[in-house]
Amino acid sequence: MLARVWSSSIVGIDAVKIGVEVDVSGGLPGILVLGLPDTAVQESKERVKATLKNTNFAFPMKKIVINLTPADIRKEGPCFDLPISIGILAASEQVSAQLLGDYLFLGEVSLDGTLLPVPGILPIAATAQNMGIAGLVVPCDNAQEAAVVEGLAVYAFKNLQNVADFLNNPGRYKPVRLDDAVETQHIASSHPDLSDVKGQAHARRALEIAAAGGHNLIFVGPPGSGKTMLARRLPGILPPLSFSEALEVTRIHSVAGLLKNRGSLVRDRPFRSPHHSASGPSLVGGGSFPRPGEISLAHQGILFMDELTEFKRDVLEFLRQPLEDGYVKISRTKQSVMFPAQFTLVASTNPCACGYYGDPIQQCTCSPRQREQYWAKLSGPLMDRIDLQVAVNRLKPEEITTQPTGESSVTIRERVQLGRDRALSRFHQELNLRCNAHMQSRHLQKWCKLDDTSRNLLEGAIRKLGLSARASDRILKVALTIADLAGDDHLKTQHVAEAIQYRTIDRMQ
Repeated sequence: MLARVWSSSIVGIDAVKIGVEVDVSGGLPGILVLGLPDTAVQESKERVKATLKNTNFAFPMKKIVINLTPADIRKEGPCFDLPISIGILAASEQVSAQLLGDYLFLGEVSLDGTLLPVPGILPIAATAQNMGIAGLVVPCDNAQEAAVVEGLAVYAFKNLQNVADFLNNPGRYKPVRLDDAVETQHIASSHPDLSDVKGQAHARRALEIAAAGGHNLIFVGPPGSGKTMLARRLPGILPPLSFSEALEVTRIHSVAGLLKNRGSLVRDRPFRSPHHSASGPSLVGGGSFPRPGEISLAHQGILFMDELTEFKRDVLEFLRQPLEDGYVKISRTKQSVMFPAQFTLVASTNPCACGYYGDPIQQCTCSPRQREQYWAKLSGPLMDRIDLQVAVNRLKPEEITTQPTGESSVTIRERVQLGRDRALSRFHQELNLRCNAHMQSRHLQKWCKLDDTSRNLLEGAIRKLGLSARASDRILKVALTIADLAGDDHLKTQHVAEAIQYRTIDRMQ
């Protein structure tokens, strides 16, 4: 007898409908799996065989052929355990096949029949309705993740026996409802607070501008000046993700298998901090069947690269295209996938190899040639893409003991939210714009008009600092964010002047 069960697989962060056809017929007993299965799928036949015997189902001692369609898409992971099990039970007439065409079945099956969670449930649930599917059957640990999608019936079960009973007696079971307490969880309060930072008013101001406009930022200063301490407090002043943004972020984290113990939606903006020994593929994503890298996991959040000059130059060059386009495309022989990567780059570095160039307390021991070689690790095109370049000086002893702390993250986050709200109201007809850093040249021409004084000031900075057209555009974006924070509808000279100040590295070179 032939039975067909529907399941799904992930390509990039998109879901593809997979048919699991099971034919039980006469012949020598054995199981054959067709349709480009990987090792985990090939192993499913042994897991399923042992599971059915251990859960008191009759395993048919016949020839079993399992065909995964379409045959040209590689099937990966243990998520096909459940549909294969159900397909064998339906083909051997141990469960009703009436509902098999209405639902997607996903889940790993342990040898005692317990259903184990699998990654990538949210992207599958998000596209299930477009597949003509009424609902999902998933393990209990995937229930809240799948239930985020409205209008989709999600049934969650602890073991294979419950799934079989559901197919035979569907009226006994009700779909899962989303737990609002889990769905709305937000952990911003767990972030370090900016009130911990003494002094550094200039750097704190830069953090506020970066948060309000989504601008890339680098701190340059000697060891112990507080660069890392400042950067790690940026997430605490960022506004929470909107629902659409949360869906985007959660889809990526779901595919990467990072949603364990995080509830249904990721409501806090990601903060990723790769080590300087990270490879290029670990940043942009990769593998024979590509998976998202650090820059995609930082989508709609922060990618913090501490000690930026310690990263290999070729690794840093991988950042150029994603910083400009907001996505990364990974091409392989068998497939090409695209991952979103619209993140804010925050970096820190010393001003030279010894770390003390320009420090008023300790003398630099580097020669001009050594400093030149040090900065050569960072290419001009990469630095052009960093909007805010901020010098951070060490506090003097008397400042450390007497300097009062600054504003709290809560207070600053309120101003940041107001600034972002002004930008969003300006972008109401631009669907792809969420903050000033995402503007293109045509947007600058529309919203960043300069008077004669501001234009002369910007032209002078371009000539003196040798700025590129890209760098000058980023000055205008920062100036518009400063205007938003000030509550001004138009750019003023003081906004442009402050934005030009945040080109520290251009002035150093």
